[in-house]
Amino acid sequence: MLGGKSVNNADKDSYVRLRKRELEKLTTEVMQLRDFLPKVLNRELMDMLNKAKAMQTMREQMAQEQERLRQDCAHLQSRLEASQAECQKEREEKLLLREQLWQSGTELQQQADFCSSLGSASCCLLWSCSAKEDIITLWLSDHGKLQSFLLVAAQTLESFVRSLDEDVKVQTEDPNSKEHTFVLSLAGTITNVAANTNGRDFLANSAHVLLDTLIRLLDLMRPGAFPKLKVLMLMALYNVSISIEGLKYMMKNPGLLSVTLNLLEDRDWEVCLHSLRLLQSLVLEDEALLVLGPAVVDPELEMRVRKLTSSGQACVREAAQQTLEDLQAAFKNQKSKASKH
Repeated sequence: MLGGKSVNNADKDSYVRLRKRELEKLTTEVMQLRDFLPKVLNRELMDMLNKAKAMQTMREQMAQEQERLRQDCAHLQSRLEASQAECQKEREEKLLLREQLWQSGTELQQQADFCSSLGSASCCLLWSCSAKEDIITLWLSDHGKLQSFLLVAAQTLESFVRSLDEDVKVQTEDPNSKEHTFVLSLAGTITNVAANTNGRDFLANSAHVLLDTLIRLLDLMRPGAFPKLKVLMLMALYNVSISIEGLKYMMKNPGLLSVTLNLLEDRDWEVCLHSLRLLQSLVLEDEALLVLGPAVVDPELEMRVRKLTSSGQACVREAAQQTLEDLQAAFKNQKSKASKH
């Protein structure tokens, strides 16, 4: 019986039989829950639940990101190890190459020393041979070979002078240096060729590159530097100036007179002496005076020559006095010609 009514068998699955007291108790509990739930399930709790859910989502995302970073770190670690291995390999190769380079440098220096010694000895022998007239005549019989030698000599001298740093340029020759002996022998051989009548004619007509190089190198070398080399080059130029053709070519070089002017103040008296002789060779020729023009009567030039008339070396004083007289004669000659015009 439920509510005083009988229950059909068909409805047995749709209903539950309860005692009245239990139904009342259940009803009371439901009513209590209806009153209590709104107090518990407020907005703050819902916000907290939502935040907790969001935190859980973020935690899952951070875990995924951490896993991705761990994988990236492992990948970078493997790359680092590969790079370190490659770096170590390259370092070992570099050390090996450096050792090979050092060995090659040592061998190259030994070869250079040998070549310098051989070149020095050969050129010294050549210098000695060139002092004989018949040897120069023999060389002149094959102009091609002699001209090739003079070109190589000019290149060698220029390479030597240009390779000097600023400190070396103010030093004198080292008598024990094979390289210095080598270039001195080359310059001495050229001077001996120029001392021969046929030789200076050959230089005047077929060695213009050499003549220009000698003038240029005399301008590059500092006062007091390598006086013996300067003297030999000045002697070669002086010998060539004895040839009319040689003098005609050299006086066209705009740097010749200025180089000579500078060398008159060199600290070595032999350089001054041979500079005076070269200058005297220039001013004695009327044609040279016409080409050089006012530069020959420059007061600065006369002043430097006059200064050398008080030199402690008798040969320098004599050469300076003669050159000074020649300069004064040239000045009077030009003044006379100007008054006639």
